[in-house]
Amino acid sequence: MGVFEKYLSVWIALAMFAGIITGNLAPGLVAGVAAAEVARVNLVVAVLIWAMVYPMMVGVDPGSLRDVARQPAGLMITLVVNWLIKPFTMAALAVVFFEYVFAPWIAPEDASQYIAGLILLGAAPCTAMVFVWSQLTRGDAGYTLLQVSANDLIMVVAFAPIVAFLLGVTDIVVPWSTLVLSVLLFVALPLAAGLLTRRHLASPERIEAFQARVKPYSIVGLIATVVILFGLQGQTIVSKPLVILLIAVPIILQSYGIFAVAYAAAFALKVPHRIAAPCALIGTSNFFELAVAVAISLFGLNSGAALATVVGVLVEVPVMLTLVAFANRTRARFTT
Repeated sequence: MGVFEKYLSVWIALAMFAGIITGNLAPGLVAGVAAAEVARVNLVVAVLIWAMVYPMMVGVDPGSLRDVARQPAGLMITLVVNWLIKPFTMAALAVVFFEYVFAPWIAPEDASQYIAGLILLGAAPCTAMVFVWSQLTRGDAGYTLLQVSANDLIMVVAFAPIVAFLLGVTDIVVPWSTLVLSVLLFVALPLAAGLLTRRHLASPERIEAFQARVKPYSIVGLIATVVILFGLQGQTIVSKPLVILLIAVPIILQSYGIFAVAYAAAFALKVPHRIAAPCALIGTSNFFELAVAVAISLFGLNSGAALATVVGVLVEVPVMLTLVAFANRTRARFTT
């Protein structure tokens, strides 16, 4: 691991600080970046995520997908945690904290909005950033692709009913444009580019050398994405620090709790680490574009629900980096 990667958490912390400063000192620049979006997907962030995802997609060997059937446990853990556990534990934590623990500091009408936003986050497992976390833990690229694809297919039919049940509303309108565009940009196109690159390079040695050359761009893309995400919310962070902190508490507990459940299950079932790490990380991160889009459509742009989904974006990267570090330190405890 190079010096740059070794101190990645330091660069991320500096990127967060730089983003907050930029958001407050150069709001016009941030507004211009925020305006570059289609179907609630920011195109600048999309390009950076593409840079992060592409190097791993080059490592996807289509032939290895035939071996997935030999390791069904990883996929089963992912699906059970994401769809039978995560949405409901997030809802439970949201209710506990905002109706009881934080009740003295939060008005009831605001509390209900924050609960709604957290429920939307819990029901939307991540699509794009999983490839980054998988790459940082040396995950199996082909198996990670399978896990993400299975989640996306289930999300099409399960997201709206789960959200409707937990929110107690029936007029959930899934922003299909956001869902489809995100899958296209962050999964389909990088995968196609990766497969074409593999075909052009032809040999395993050339593929490995190419991945080594482009991997730094993935880390740079991650840092630039953090700057932009924190820049977009820089003024909110400064103006509402207590609210941001309170919303972050259940999200952080949920993240570590879900990771612990999935990672422990993978360890108990003797799932290889290259599958176990991405398996646990998929359920820990969120599809924030979808959650934000639904929150805005249901409750409005300036609602507490929309704010809660945005806090999920801000919390995710630092939390995920700590989990990536933990997964890497415990690799030796798993089967190869």
